[in-house]
Amino acid sequence: MLPHDAVKHGPDVLSLVAFDRGREKHTGGGSPIAGNDHPRWPRTPLRVKRQSRAGQLRGFREHFFRQVVDTQDDQPLRVLAYSLVPSPRARPDEDWGTLQAEADQLGYAIATRLHDVAVPVTTTYFPASSASQGFYTPPWDRPGWREAERQLREGLADGVIVLDRHNISSDDDEYHAVIKHLGEHCRAFLHLVISEEPVAPT
Repeated sequence: MLPHDAVKHGPDVLSLVAFDRGREKHTGGGSPIAGNDHPRWPRTPLRVKRQSRAGQLRGFREHFFRQVVDTQDDQPLRVLAYSLVPSPRARPDEDWGTLQAEADQLGYAIATRLHDVAVPVTTTYFPASSASQGFYTPPWDRPGWREAERQLREGLADGVIVLDRHNISSDDDEYHAVIKHLGEHCRAFLHLVISEEPVAPT
């Protein structure tokens, strides 16, 4: 199953997700606050929700890392270095240097370097508005990322190392689906140089 199959659900599943999201707004936690006419539920600040989601995604990603490490012998982990550059003229050389330094520090062996260009696929113009929004290629539609998945499935590497999650996807659900696909179908992990959420100091 491709990761995009994991995020494109039928209308019944989407309606359940919408229901849960709607319920979350009204049951955010705590007791209702009495108002003039109707009780109000205390709102969870958006920043707190984003931090919580980032922590969940980091934990999910680290779960698959532990699975890979638990099945390894004493050989160094082999990783694919992946970069998403902002334009066809941009080169990933600076990214390669950072990824190589991170791999050296952790004892990873870089097997291959791959990159894609974040080129807009389409631009949608909204009626009665001059605003437009570009939609960028999902990771599984990028040639470099598809090659990374092929190599992982064939056992040529144990994981992928990238600078940050935005090299994969800025969308939480899409990013989650990619981690799940790598872990469950490729038996591989994703390593970020910059974590989704900084680890709290101890």
